[in-house]
Amino acid sequence: MADPPTQVPAVPAPVEHGRIAAAILDFASQIPGSHVHRGLHPEAQARQLAAQASRKAALTAGSLALPPGPLGWLTVLPELVAIWRIQAQMVSDIAAAYGQHASLGREQMLWCLFRHTAAQAFRDLVVRMGDRLLFRQLSASLAERVARRIGISLTQRSVGAGISRWLPVIGAAGVGAYAWYDTRSVAHTAIELFGSGSLVQTEPLEVTDGAIEATPGRPGNPSPP
Repeated sequence: MADPPTQVPAVPAPVEHGRIAAAILDFASQIPGSHVHRGLHPEAQARQLAAQASRKAALTAGSLALPPGPLGWLTVLPELVAIWRIQAQMVSDIAAAYGQHASLGREQMLWCLFRHTAAQAFRDLVVRMGDRLLFRQLSASLAERVARRIGISLTQRSVGAGISRWLPVIGAAGVGAYAWYDTRSVAHTAIELFGSGSLVQTEPLEVTDGAIEATPGRPGNPSPP
């Protein structure tokens, strides 16, 4: 008699990128405040903030990844949002540590949070002109386009994150480690942006054939970030 077939648990579909994009748009609608004040050593303060946020993100992600199997899949999107909240507060605090909180808008927040995972998503949002990063003001259509591109990139990540739920202890450790690394990457972008001494501006930019051009009259030639 043939052995009965081994039953392999079905792997549900990953979180649909449209849901992630909608979560990004909802999340980016508010910039968290900060109680951090600019000090004499802003870089050291920023790195301390990054270390604290990275540990918190690792613990949060690891805890949410503990439920096994199908229950674990339900925590993928809440995990992303929880980590974004920790990272957004960190970005806000880093900007304040450098005395740049007034320059922090939705555009800069999205750049800090997602540049390292979805760089191509920002080709219609950010250009570099000399020592300046110019952020195009987010219209509703541009915000949707950027969020959709980020969502597609993060959907691919959610596949691995969801599969790890079938190995709750080992998987939780891996998810926590990735959240730590991801938060450190966000911190690096924020420190580079607000601590470089370059001018951070948000102003109208024109899009021509999918490429951004600076508003006429602005010096310099725009280049990809």
